[in-house]
Amino acid sequence: MVARPSKRPPVPPYRRVELSTPGHDLRMLRKAAATPSDLVLMDLEDGCAPGQKAAARAVIAEAARTLDWGSRVVAFRPNGIGTSYFLDDLLEVVGAAGEHLDLLVLPKVRSAEEVRYVDRLLHHLEWKFSLEPGRLALEVLIETAAGVLHAEEIARSSPRLRALLFGIYDYAGEIGATVGPESYAEVQFAKQATLAAARTAGLLALDGISSRFKDLELTRSEAEASRRMGFDGKWAIHPGQVEVIQRVFTPSTEELERAEHRVELYRSAGAEGKGAIALGEEMVDEATLRTEERRVALGRHLGRLGNKK
Repeated sequence: MVARPSKRPPVPPYRRVELSTPGHDLRMLRKAAATPSDLVLMDLEDGCAPGQKAAARAVIAEAARTLDWGSRVVAFRPNGIGTSYFLDDLLEVVGAAGEHLDLLVLPKVRSAEEVRYVDRLLHHLEWKFSLEPGRLALEVLIETAAGVLHAEEIARSSPRLRALLFGIYDYAGEIGATVGPESYAEVQFAKQATLAAARTAGLLALDGISSRFKDLELTRSEAEASRRMGFDGKWAIHPGQVEVIQRVFTPSTEELERAEHRVELYRSAGAEGKGAIALGEEMVDEATLRTEERRVALGRHLGRLGNKK
């Protein structure tokens, strides 16, 4: 059986903002596809009421096939593995639009074995529907107590993984915390665990939503706090939040040029058989360079750096 080539470009190695949109509403999905978000998530989980979930699968497939996504990453979130919807979510959406999709976002993941299970399912679905093997990537929501405690194992569980996402509301609900404008202290450990696990595995790390979506000043301040902590980006739940979050997580010209310089120096050293190099008072090696490489890729995408390979 010959695999059909994907109609999508490779998934880029950066994500400043991911916009989550209810999967049952084609009008909202069309609006989301017109935003400058780096990724649009078509949601079958929290964004759809139980009575909407089955019909929303066909809406998501239609949107994936027919909307102009430009350079945005096209993703959907199925319902959780522990629900009766999960298998049909994958079968129907991947079967109808797999070659138009980039990745799946898995909610409420509690263990590495859950991710490996989904990896195997995707392998069979790619074979069944003649899709490129391994083309469908994964992102995982760390939003349960078990997920936080097993974050490092989860981050290393599949070569399909691209990012860990921290989900504050489900996590807070599970541990009994109250979410408010000053909730960072209550979830500091969980955020740090998610970040550390992502970095250890070389993955992106994204912070969760600001639910008061009309308060753009709150969205901005929470995004700035997330960036200071080390996150690569943040989720949005309304198109109005996208540009606010994107501005916060877009490096300055100086940061982009510095990243490009560091990457070039490291590659030159590597060509000479060197490993780690000293740059000023800082040691630069393969691990410390991952963030810089993402910044360079983003800078070139934005047209603010050259297109050197």
